[in-house]
Amino acid sequence: METETGAGLPRGLKQRHLSMIALGGAIGAGLFVGSGVGIRAAGPAIVVAYVLAGGLVLLVMRMLAEMSAADPATGSFSVHAAKALGPWAGLTAGWLYWSLLVVSVAAEAIGAADIMTGWLPGVPGWVWMTLFMAVFTGSNLAAVRRFGDLEFWFAGLKVTAICVFLLLGALAVCGLLPGSAAPGAAHLTGHGGFLPHGWHGLALGLVAAVFAYGGLETVTIAAAESADPVRAVGRAARTVVWRICLFYIGSMAVIVTLLPWDSGTAHTSPYSGTLERMGVPGAGHLMNAVVLVALLSAMNANIYGSSRMLYSLVHRGDAPRALGRVTQGGVPRNAVLASAAFGFAAVVLSVVWPETVFRFLLNAVGATILIVWFLIGLSQLRLRRRRAAHGEAEPPVRMWLFPHLTRLALLAIGAVLVVMVVEPDSRTQVLCTGVWAVLLIVCGLVNGRRGRARRAAHAGARHRAG
Repeated sequence: METETGAGLPRGLKQRHLSMIALGGAIGAGLFVGSGVGIRAAGPAIVVAYVLAGGLVLLVMRMLAEMSAADPATGSFSVHAAKALGPWAGLTAGWLYWSLLVVSVAAEAIGAADIMTGWLPGVPGWVWMTLFMAVFTGSNLAAVRRFGDLEFWFAGLKVTAICVFLLLGALAVCGLLPGSAAPGAAHLTGHGGFLPHGWHGLALGLVAAVFAYGGLETVTIAAAESADPVRAVGRAARTVVWRICLFYIGSMAVIVTLLPWDSGTAHTSPYSGTLERMGVPGAGHLMNAVVLVALLSAMNANIYGSSRMLYSLVHRGDAPRALGRVTQGGVPRNAVLASAAFGFAAVVLSVVWPETVFRFLLNAVGATILIVWFLIGLSQLRLRRRRAAHGEAEPPVRMWLFPHLTRLALLAIGAVLVVMVVEPDSRTQVLCTGVWAVLLIVCGLVNGRRGRARRAAHAGARHRAG
């Protein structure tokens, strides 16, 4: 079982890299495009949905920060799950998250190619997908510091775009932009009211908001490759979550204040529609450029996260050993290539069987983040109690109001899963992800049994030799 922070990987990442890697994984198309789904479901109450989801992710990241600060590891929560609940939990969490990231890479490559095809229709989409996969596979094969520098600038562009959007939005809400009048609360209380679809709509908006926050976990994976993992993970987990919440909640507040929630623009392209409402010229092309950067940044971060998770699985005996080889520069090359290969295979499936095999892949990872968060909560609960029982020192970063907030987070995650099961549109995702998770649990139990049998055989051989 993995105990060392980097497990043979160099510590080439700095604090600025960690913060931007987390932002890069979390700020993708889900913010700029996918937020329209939540607005359609909840109306102006989407702001409340993002506040509630932000509170949940804050608790999850605090639990994860506690465990990662006490025991930084390349596999992050999969390592903690293995130690707290057993090897089967580590295998399940690791492979679930790896599959989520590689399928996300494919989805992001498709979205980026669609934007490029809109600008240059003469170039087929598959050419752009291949180019993007090759570029970011190459960036991840370079030294980790080079990857961190690239992601720093990528994420920096996204953060700058959101800050400008929030600034312009605040001016427009106050009626301070030339040629604009303050909308007041007309769009918040009109068009059916603040809760146009009632509490049911808010619940659906909450589900959409929860998934928008996914990707923050990557920062604890990357922390193991920093110079001071304990300090880095605590600081990054605190600052990044607040920034994400500000960007997401602030953006939603600006959009539903300036746009009628039931307009088609608010559902399909909320950011472009809001910029057009402010009178920004070329808003559509501008937002397409921002979304393209967001997608490419998320691709880069997800190839990194998936390769490190795969490397950790190898280190614990839950993946083929050949994937664990590290180059002289400290890069797990085979893990990067394998993760990128599966991502590219998913891209091919999206072209050949878009409505069958690829849709099944999307459904199979649809509820993954909730299962991973649930395992994080259970692991933190078990490990904290184990520390207390053994009289060990408290971790440098601690969960607030333990164990009450941990239990509250677990209940909240369970409630979101229940909403998804009740709703026909999301039920398939929960069922497909559940089947995938059960298969991994079975594999983990079988692998654990084989491991115990091998250890028993080795112990018996040593005993007889003695």
